[in-house]
Parts: sequence; C-alpha cells; structure tokens
Amino acid sequence: MKAIILAAGIGSRMKKYTKSIPKGMMKINGKTLIERQIQVLKTVGIKNIIIVTGYKFEMIDYNRIKYYHNKNYRETNMIESFMCAEHEFEQDLIVTYADLIYTEDLIRKLIESPHLVTVCVDPDWKNYWLYRYGQIETDLETLSINNGVITELGAPSSSSEGIHYRYVGALKFSFKIISEIVTIYRKKKELNDFWVKSNNDFFNGYMTDLLYEMIVNGISVNSLIVGKQWLEIDTPTDYENLLRDYNTGKIGEYYLGDIG
Repeated sequence: MKAIILAAGIGSRMKKYTKSIPKGMMKINGKTLIERQIQVLKTVGIKNIIIVTGYKFEMIDYNRIKYYHNKNYRETNMIESFMCAEHEFEQDLIVTYADLIYTEDLIRKLIESPHLVTVCVDPDWKNYWLYRYGQIETDLETLSINNGVITELGAPSSSSEGIHYRYVGALKFSFKIISEIVTIYRKKKELNDFWVKSNNDFFNGYMTDLLYEMIVNGISVNSLIVGKQWLEIDTPTDYENLLRDYNTGKIGEYYLGDIG
C-alpha cells in the first residue's frame, strides 16, 4: 500500500496566504497540512508516501518521503499531477489532496475497502457548507450513488437539489485496476480530448473527470461514507475559521478528528 499526496497546485484562491508557500504548507496549530497527512498515514501503517510537488516545490521537504515534480503545474491539473507518479503504480494506492485534513478512521476505512476503486463521499456536506460559506448554494458539483456505486459525478451545478453527497478528495485504487485506469488516460491523451464533466482541455482534468471516464468505461466506482471526517482548506475563510475555532470546540460540530 502506498499513499500519494497531490500538492502541485498554486492555490490561487488562497493567494493571500500562498504568495510564499504552497497551500499544503499552511499551518494549523503549528503543523502543516501535509505534515498532518503524513502523520495520519504513518499512524495507520502506510510508510511508503509519495508527494507530487509543483508550486514552490523546494519548500516541501520531509524525511523518508519520495517526491515527483509536476514541472507543468501552472498549465495542468490533478490528473497530470497524479500521472507524474506513474512509476509508483505497482501497489494499491491511497490518493489525497494536499489541502485536506482527515481522520485516521477515514484512511483505515479506505485501506480496508475491498473494491477496485473507492471514493470518499460526505452525506452531511450541507451542514459543513453552511459553516464554510454561510449558505449551501455555492461551489456545487453533482454526485449520484446507486446501491453504494457512484453513477455520476463532477459536473458543475447551480442548485443543490438532488445532491445528497459531496466528493471529498480522498480515494483508493486497487493495483488490480490501475493498468486499466492508465489505459483510459492514455487513450484520452492520444485524442487530446476534452473531459466530459468539467469540459476542461485534456491537460486540465480534475480527478472527478478521470473517475467519470472510469464509470463510462465500465469500472465500478464505489462510495465510502465519511461524514464529519474531513476538512478542506480551499479559501481564506476556511483557514481563518479553522484557526478561530479549533481550540474552542466548535469545529467538533463539523469534524470528528483531532486537530491538536
């Protein structure tokens, strides 16, 4: 089992805080977001950890971690960063975004999942959105599940109606299916094709774009319910609210883990 942390992005929404550091190096209570992920991953037994860097890569430097660099980080997105680590695709993979805080339980459940592809989803996302944004009708994307299997995801939406789950940004690929995933990617690359869900050009695909291509190609993408087991630091308000609330206990209404 390996874990890949995708940490190449510029974090443009966070430029107030990321002018001099990558977003994953922002600190909560003295620990960076990436440091917290490494700690959780090692605690649950994952010692083989890979970080894909990009923006200000020289600032991400942890011992006993393997690094790959997305030199085209300014012109590409999540899928290209993920594929930078293709050399590591010979075991089961846990993949997470660098701007997340998550619980040990979330990662343990991913490790234990018997499915070829497992994607964390949050059924309590609306309460979390009210905390983050003061409203629900913002930053929306579709996600549909039938008997535990994701049937559709990743399309921008103007309404939360019918959206019962939120994609988290933590997932697992079994080694048994990775070669098929890479084949899907390479065929798409040969065509220089746009991604259906985001309508982005090939080099700017989101991970949800790749997951949807798996679904279209008959790969079962299974959901893992992880309500209140993750936090995302995607905007200055996310960061400021967490700094304000982590030691008051209020954050416990939205997150079950330890952020001490």
